[in-house]
Amino acid sequence: MWLILVDLKKYYRLLIVLTFLSCELSKQHAFQRVQGFALGTTYSISYHNPKLDSTTLEKAVDSIINVMNQSMSTYVKDSDISKINRGDSLLEIDKHFEKVYRTASEVWKKTQGYFDPTVGSLVNAYGFGPESGLKELSEIKKEALLAYTGWEKTFLTQKKTIQKGHPKLYFDFNALAKGYAVDVIAEYLRSLSLSSFLVEIGGEIVAEGLSPKTGGLWKVAIDDPQQKEDRKFIKVISLKDEALATSGNYRKYKIDQVSGRRLVHSVNPKTGDAFPTNVLSASVIAPNCMLADAYATALMVMPFEKSKTLIERETLLEAYWIIETETGAIEEVVSSGFTKE
Repeated sequence: MWLILVDLKKYYRLLIVLTFLSCELSKQHAFQRVQGFALGTTYSISYHNPKLDSTTLEKAVDSIINVMNQSMSTYVKDSDISKINRGDSLLEIDKHFEKVYRTASEVWKKTQGYFDPTVGSLVNAYGFGPESGLKELSEIKKEALLAYTGWEKTFLTQKKTIQKGHPKLYFDFNALAKGYAVDVIAEYLRSLSLSSFLVEIGGEIVAEGLSPKTGGLWKVAIDDPQQKEDRKFIKVISLKDEALATSGNYRKYKIDQVSGRRLVHSVNPKTGDAFPTNVLSASVIAPNCMLADAYATALMVMPFEKSKTLIERETLLEAYWIIETETGAIEEVVSSGFTKE
């Protein structure tokens, strides 16, 4: 999702709720859980290791998140990405920025440009980013912003610096940096020889091994997009050694003051439009959370038939869409290999 490093009280409510469902399997161990705030939202880590106390893990998570923020948060004025957005072409990026940049290039190419982290200027203009949005976005202003939007206008040099084809080009890694942070925390847990854990930040998840509590697969639930005040789930998914990310437009939106149309945070980088499609949410299962996060974002703006073709072509990905039909009914669509209940 495009907004991940925002004020929790103003914008964020999880699209996926981590839920540990009751199971008739005998309990092996009571898992430990660490919870807190990170990247403008909440995080939760469940694991079983009596030698790893919660304080040590919390400090490690804080350290990882600080590194992520300093590298890629557009909400941190002196972060690397903020400096690059202001025109610093000599800054040598760190390994985290490079990994995210290279993955963004890969997903941009495979989605035919529907995933594009240079859409940041448009995100800001619609009022969904860290900078003040315009009260209205005319076609002329939108075309002007599109002129310096486009991943093909960026270049990573051998010296690990980022060059921009237009000085006003604005990077926004919010669509995959949160997933990457989940991956980094998961890798830290693996370095401690943990083989069973679940890491979740703002609904983006990595599940490793089996749940120590049930002895079965980790289970998570996806929100019903038609729910109102009471939280309801539309699907339960079982995960093992996989990552899951969901993107959706049914909560995070604004009303255009001029047209009265609903504006959403998933901006189409080809047209500059922020109008919702018939896809209410898209969930992606992938080998790592950064990929899941990026592709879930892309599926929200791609034409639905194109997105289905993409997922069927990518053998390491599976997807689950919630679609609103012309009659207003809700339809669930899954990729051919999606058998996760």
